Order: sequence, then structure tokens, then C-alpha cells
Amino acid sequence: MATLCNLVVDLAALPWDSSTVATEIADDRTLAWIDETFSGTWSSEASAGLNIVARCDDAPIGFATLDARGLTFRWLNGLARERDIGLFGPFGIVREERKTGLGVFILRQALQALRERGYARALIPAVSGDGLVRYYADAVGAVVAEEFDRAALLAPRPRTLVMASGNGSNFQAIADASRTGCLPIEIVALVSNDSRARAIERARAAGVGAHVVAWSRNEETRAQYDERLLEAVRAEAPDLVLLLGWMHLLSDGFVAAFPEMLNLHPAFLPLDPGDDDVGLPDGTRIPAFRGSRAVHDALASGSRWAGATVHRVTPATDRGPVLARKPLSVEAQEEEAHLMERIHTLERDLVKAAVSRWLFERAE
Repeated sequence: MATLCNLVVDLAALPWDSSTVATEIADDRTLAWIDETFSGTWSSEASAGLNIVARCDDAPIGFATLDARGLTFRWLNGLARERDIGLFGPFGIVREERKTGLGVFILRQALQALRERGYARALIPAVSGDGLVRYYADAVGAVVAEEFDRAALLAPRPRTLVMASGNGSNFQAIADASRTGCLPIEIVALVSNDSRARAIERARAAGVGAHVVAWSRNEETRAQYDERLLEAVRAEAPDLVLLLGWMHLLSDGFVAAFPEMLNLHPAFLPLDPGDDDVGLPDGTRIPAFRGSRAVHDALASGSRWAGATVHRVTPATDRGPVLARKPLSVEAQEEEAHLMERIHTLERDLVKAAVSRWLFERAE
């Protein structure tokens, strides 16, 4: 659907339900379950608000977030700023429970919690599809208050440069999505630090200029190479830089020069950049496997979980704000090559989800 709708609910018109469910701050287990079960971009939103969580045998089966703060999506620049409006969502129910009435119950409980917090109206943002609009209208009397053209929200197409050192399967996924219009970005160049990288062949086949900027350690210092790399990327004037399997630590100067830079990392990282471990959907915790040997380190430690994360790049390695992440359970006796291939499969959709989120969050 080309249109996204913001719906509004008059909270005073809702009947009061005496069987109230307490709101909670989602713990790491619930946040990891949200990422495993749904889009991979919702846990950071859920962590920014309160939540209604339904469980069966202590396992989450549905949730709704309310009163999330600090979100910067473009559709929150209008009604969402009015003081009597409380924000609803994200909202998700496992497939097996979607026709049981659980969803409507959680929805109404979350809206009642917003009313108890002093709001007169609730905003249900970015609803797409006539079916969902009808669902909210029938369940809680929601009406369309704002409409947005999806293409306009995503415009203009950012000049995007990809940096990759290896096979380039994630570059391929991004290039294909750009070519079909699923992801409205303009890929202007690929930069690799390895002349043998298959990513170079993929770029040229896609009609994207490919540049090899390798470090000749016997001929130049690290500082000289960093400056040469900086100038090569700066020459393309990118709006967005994507690190998709880039195997070279970037200098602080490079990071400062390109503040809109996202990195794909093959591990499930915590939402709090300061944390050194992360919770999983089964309630266990594992180290936050940062650095270039993340998958190897996970297997060497005996971890039952791996995953992938797309985060903003900061001078602190693999500690930038998370845009999207997914956990992945490790199979018994799994070899590193097999796990890496499963992670790559997961990464292709995750990168597209993260870039879409970045597009919707850009300042106007």
C-alpha cells in the first residue's frame, strides 16, 4: 500500500475494563523475543516505553508498547507532538494466537493504560492496508487522522556507498532491492580493501563503480592509508555509508566525516552500547561478541546463540545505537562455515529492514 495512516482513538469513549494488566519495562528476554519473532527493529522502540506482555507458561506470546519516548520517525512530526496524545505501538501477537481475541485484549489494555497516564487520545502510527485500518476501527473506534505518501516519506533517495571486503552477498541484496525499487536508495559506489573480493564483481555486474583501496603496509603508514581511504569515500559525496562485511578498523577521523554510517555485525548485540552481555529469548545471557572474530568467538565459548545486528557506527567498535537485530540459535555440533552461511541468510533481510528504518528516521 502506497499510503501510511496515523489513526487516533478517543480514549474517553472506550469502556473501562476492570481486569487491568500491569504495564512493565520489558526485560532483555522479552526484547530478544520481540526481535526473534517480529521485524528485528521493534525492540529498541519497545525499550523506549512501557509494555503490556502476554505470556503462556512464562514465554511471551504477545505484546504492545505504549508511551514510547524519543522516537524520530517522520510520521511522528504532526499530531504525535500534541500534549494530550499518547503513542501506541509497536504491537505484535504470535501467529498461533491471532484469532483468539488476545490481540484485541492487549490493544485495549494498552490504551486503557494510556488513559490512566493522563492522555485523552491515542495515536496508532504508520498503519498500512485497509484490513489493519478496519481492525483498529472495529476494535477501539480508531479513525484516520493523518495520511502519508510512503514514497514521499522515503524521499529523497540518498547517495549510498557500500564498503565490503568479502563475498558481497549483502551488497547484492541491497543492490537488488535498489534496482527493483523496494529500497529507494541510489548506490553510487562500492569500496573494497581487497582486490580479490567477490563484492567487486557483484558491483560491476550491477553497474556500480567499484574502487579498490588496499593498504600497502610496506609502502605507507596506517595514518596515510586512513587518509587515502577517507578521500576515496569523500570523493563520492555519500549521504549514507554501509559497512557490509568491511574488515578494517576505521579511524576516528573517518567516523567523524561520515556520521550517517551503518555497520552490519555478525552477532546479537545488546541495545545498551555499554553492556558487555546480552539476553536471549530463552532467558539465558551470552557475551556481546564484538570484533572481527564474533562468530568464531561465539562457537569457541560454547554459546547456544549467535545472530546479527545493524548499528550506527561510533568510534567505539560495535557499540553504536542499534537499528535492527536478530538472534539465531546455534545447532548442535555446528561448524563455523555452516553457521556463517545461516547468519548471512538472516543478514540480507536485516540490512534491508535497518536501511528502511534509517530512511524513515532521517531529519527532514
